[in-house]
Amino acid sequence: MIDDVLIDAEHRMKGAIKTIKQEFSTVRTGRASVSLLDKVTIDYYGVETSLNQLASLSAPDPRLIVISPYDPTILEDIEKAIYQSKLGLAPFNDGKIIKLGVPELTEERRKDLVKLVKEYSEEGKMAIRSVRKKTKEALKKHEEDREITEDQHYKALDKLQELTEYYNEKIEELLDKKEKDIMEI
Repeated sequence: MIDDVLIDAEHRMKGAIKTIKQEFSTVRTGRASVSLLDKVTIDYYGVETSLNQLASLSAPDPRLIVISPYDPTILEDIEKAIYQSKLGLAPFNDGKIIKLGVPELTEERRKDLVKLVKEYSEEGKMAIRSVRKKTKEALKKHEEDREITEDQHYKALDKLQELTEYYNEKIEELLDKKEKDIMEI
């Protein structure tokens, strides 16, 4: 029973880490990355469809992203979606493909992006704390219902604290790495 509760907590904490990684991947560093376009969607025959399902995306060099749509009739729709995404990228449509030049980030923009990733990491830590709180409540209920002993309850709390610390450290590691990527010139 205790193991099930702790396994569930760890699973949810891993989910928080996965979410942070996804959020971090959408934050622009000084290099071109197709993951910048992960949140760009196009209205394709009445259905909001992600760009990566409608086109081949590549980053042939550190300052360029190339979008090759499978259906050339949607080139203008892709352009429009990129402008509306507020990524700060200007698409160049040559009639067959779209090229996105990724300009170098200014120092001020880098600092803004660092603030943003810190916010994402704080949201992740809040998610971890929420999991810990709910798990503590579940363990307390099991103890009150006499399903586990007091000793088992405290051992489980110790394991829960270890999990919490481990995943908070993971968040810090991810944050440090992303900050370095952003600040790298």
